Parts: sequence; structure tokens; C-alpha cells
Amino acid sequence: MTTTMTDPTAIGAVRDEAPGSVVIDRVTKYYGDQTAVDDLSLTIQPGEFLSLLGPSGCGKTTTLRMIAGFERPDEGDIRISGASVLGAPPHKRNVNTVFQAYALFPHMTVAQNVAYGLQQRRTPKSEIRDRVSAALDMVQMRRFADRKPTQLSGGQQQRIALARALVNRPSVLLLDEPLGALDRQLREEMQMELKLLQAHLGITFVFVTHDQGEALSMSDRIAIMRAGRIEQLGDADTVYSHPVSAYVAAFVGQQNFFRGAVSEGGTVVTAPHGAVRATVPLLAGHTVGQAAVRPEFIAIEKGEDASGPNTLRGTVIGVSHLGDSMQYLVQAAAEESVIVRRPTADAPLLDLGDPVVCSWRAEHVLLFPADNAGDDATAGGYVAPPTA
Repeated sequence: MTTTMTDPTAIGAVRDEAPGSVVIDRVTKYYGDQTAVDDLSLTIQPGEFLSLLGPSGCGKTTTLRMIAGFERPDEGDIRISGASVLGAPPHKRNVNTVFQAYALFPHMTVAQNVAYGLQQRRTPKSEIRDRVSAALDMVQMRRFADRKPTQLSGGQQQRIALARALVNRPSVLLLDEPLGALDRQLREEMQMELKLLQAHLGITFVFVTHDQGEALSMSDRIAIMRAGRIEQLGDADTVYSHPVSAYVAAFVGQQNFFRGAVSEGGTVVTAPHGAVRATVPLLAGHTVGQAAVRPEFIAIEKGEDASGPNTLRGTVIGVSHLGDSMQYLVQAAAEESVIVRRPTADAPLLDLGDPVVCSWRAEHVLLFPADNAGDDATAGGYVAPPTA
């Protein structure tokens, strides 16, 4: 299902009063004369893993902080488990937050860090002991209970921060880029562990990230944000395969964009190198458009003969080994460049300077209005996802 701001709840509000639900109802937040969040509406269902994805300044962290109670909306309402939380301080909301900075107390042991919130709530000591042990078991860290945080690795400290948040049994767990400080391999391991943990616990997770890979691999749904609004809301397959705008297409994954005049009933964009044909036409009324093709949908072979739509002749100017795939950067004669990605087992042996022909199928082409991305970077050729 593809959804935009016209249908912000995506899967309805049937359960918006159930424990663990979060309803953001026409919320706006200003910082001076800047609008950080702009009339945002979103329903997060109980037990859902929802990611807020977007570049810096898009409003994702501000949205999370308003759910947590660290910021107050200037307009609108936020309801958790069916009850408005406007005016309620963070410790009065049944939510917990995990930050990128682990914020562990260095003078306390692991067990003492995890127990701290329960002690503040005057939980009986016997219950604290049992709940701390259970929380450490969840993150496979019980054997480190007597160590200090400084004796742990970054991944282990992140697990302790999770245990400390989960020990209070929140109905909603908020995660603000919690894996950003980890190296790539550990980050990927923690992504899998987080998803498995969330599925086991059944707690609502709201995850803020600028990393598309994190969002795609873990989320039930992804809300892609732009200028304080939701540009698209849907599952990973929907936002990746059926982006509603060039902004989403460029942000989620990598794209090759070709810009030019639209013809043949809106199905062809005439780029500098030649015609790019799609099967689904651009909406009527657009005389200039841009075609998008993902690198993995482009075939490449050595040669110089290229004719007809959806073919491009060029020269290899870059070759990268990505492990499971090979990536080629091809410079076209018409001052366009494309990026091609092929599975390593099927990738051709190409060297820098080799003449090549690239080709792709019409059903893999997406068409957007020329001004749809709001970024001149999509005017032609390869476009990487926006940086954070």
C-alpha cells in the first residue's frame, strides 16, 4: 500500500486506543520562524515497528521528542494508548527513549544502571532484582552485570541502554538513531537483534534514522519525512519499488535520473543520450519529466553498438567490488553518467576505459515531473541518496 499525507494513518485508526498505540493528530512545531513539523498526522499501531526516515532537518527527531515529552507541540494533539499526553512530562508517559549517546552512569555497574529507573519508582527490591535479570537476559548481557560501562564495547553498552529502557516495561519504545555510533558490522548485527527483540516483546518501536538500510531491514512501515511532513508512508517494498516522488526514489536506495522532454503519451523522456521509455505514463500536463532507473535493473556489457530506447553507450570510469555485487560507473558520451550494479557471480569483467552498452527494461523505469525532487541534483545522471 502506498500512502501520502492524504492518508496519514495508512492502516487505519481501528486500534488507536489500544495499549501501545500512538496517534499524532495534526501536530505542528515551530522553532522561532522555522517550522520543524508541519501539520503532521500519523497513527502508529500497537506492536508496530515504525521508522521515521529522512535527512537532517526533516522533523523526524523533533517528532520523536514530542512523543517522548521533551518537546511540546505548538498545535495539535498526541495520544498514547488512547489518552492525550499534552502537558505530561516524560516520566509520566508510558514510554522510554534510547539515544545514540548511551548516557550510562560510569560509576555504576551494569546491573545498577538497569535498575536505576525502577529504584526511582520505588519498586520493591526483590522485584527489581528479578526484572533486572530478565532485562539483561533479553539483551544477552547478564554475565556482565557487575562490570562498569567503561569495561564494555560500544555494542555492549548499547545493549545495556536497551535493557535499561525495557526494564520499565514501556508500552512504546522510542529509539533516536541508537546505532549511529557503531561500526558497520556491529550495526548490522544490532539491526537483526533489535528486530528479533521487538518481535519477541511485541512492544511498539518508533525508530528515528537517516540510514535507509536500517529502515528497510527492520521496519513494518517507514514514514519518509521531508520539510516536517510525511512524503510517503508504507512498508519497505512499497517505498522502495513504488516511490510516490523523485525525492523518495532518490532517498531510498540509489537511482539514475534522466531528464528531458516528455512524449508518446507521457511514456517517453528524451534525455541527452536518447529515449527512456516507461510502461506507466507520467500524469498529463507535464512536458518535461525525469526518468528513474535503479542500478540493479541495468544490464551492462562490453561493446559500442547501442540503438533504440532504454540503451546507453558509454565508457567505464569506475569499478567497485561490494562483496555480493560489482558496481560500475559509466560515463556516457552525452555528459551523463550512470551507475550499474550486478551480482558478483554474473558481473562482466570490465576495466577502466572499456566501451560498454547499458540497457534496461521499460517496466523498471519510473517517471516523475521534472521539479518533483525539489533538488537540482536529479537533473540528469546518477543520484546517490541525500546525505544526513
